[in-house]
Amino acid sequence: MGLVGRLERNIANLEKSIEKDHEKIDELNAKCESHKVTKAEYNIKKRHIEEKIRAMDSRMRVLQGGIAKEKRHLEEKAEEKQRKVEGKSGKKEEAKRREKNYFKWSEENERKSD
Repeated sequence: MGLVGRLERNIANLEKSIEKDHEKIDELNAKCESHKVTKAEYNIKKRHIEEKIRAMDSRMRVLQGGIAKEKRHLEEKAEEKQRKVEGKSGKKEEAKRREKNYFKWSEENERKSD
């Protein structure tokens, strides 16, 4: 689960960053209301932070898609391994069954020829 774990950790980090950026917007709003920052400055900084948030959101979606794809890949790999194991045991059983049938057939042929 190395890759999936790293992807999940990256998503968690992005979520923390998004929360911090939302807090920055709230602080900026408080500064604007207390007239420490002009409305124009507030809008410019807010727009910049929101663009960062959108970029992180899209990165998170890409990582979530990577997690889904990797999990699907691991499941397919496990199913393939299971099929191989079943195939090997199935082949052995089939060979034993054929061998038994061959001996029965050869015994019957010997009886008929006598």
